[in-house]
Amino acid sequence: MSEETRDASPAAPGRRRMLIAFLPLILFIALAGVFLYQLGSGKDASEIPSVLIGSQAPSLSLPPLEGLTANGAPVPALTDAAIEGKLALVNVWASWCVPCRQEHPILLDLSRDPRITLVGINYKDKNDNALRFLGELGNPFSAVGIDPVGKSAIDWGVYGIPETYLVAPDGEILFKQIGPFTVESLRDKLLPAIEKAMAPAG
Repeated sequence: MSEETRDASPAAPGRRRMLIAFLPLILFIALAGVFLYQLGSGKDASEIPSVLIGSQAPSLSLPPLEGLTANGAPVPALTDAAIEGKLALVNVWASWCVPCRQEHPILLDLSRDPRITLVGINYKDKNDNALRFLGELGNPFSAVGIDPVGKSAIDWGVYGIPETYLVAPDGEILFKQIGPFTVESLRDKLLPAIEKAMAPAG
């Protein structure tokens, strides 16, 4: 073995170890760069596309929010039957979610729209807290299902709450709102989507 080869051999494992040691830092810098680019681009997080749009909504079979009543009767659990054959809004919410509180007056208004059925998935919440939330702010939902460990939210592809899905009578997901509704997103996105869904075929 030449002297030059002997000198080079010990250095190779050292360089490899150094590269492995710095790999997490390199990955972090790359991810931070992507995040900062997205942040600087001014893109609205609510415009993140959903892979579920155009596909069938996941099945719903969630237990009720115990103790929630409307007109003296228990509010039903959230199952497929609650939205089957209807143009429905499925809203994912929780009492601990500040943006959920902010959008709640809009949901109350939407609950009065005869064209749609508004239902709720209560996400990783405590029963008493959820009841207090709706007792204080009003209940816009015709059915509420609890999702204590977030399994249903995973099925629906939830990024973070609140999120809302417009589901056609045949079960197709037509629209997804990431984050709270605002007056602008209601006017510019949801209401046109509802009108399009209600338009006669062809």
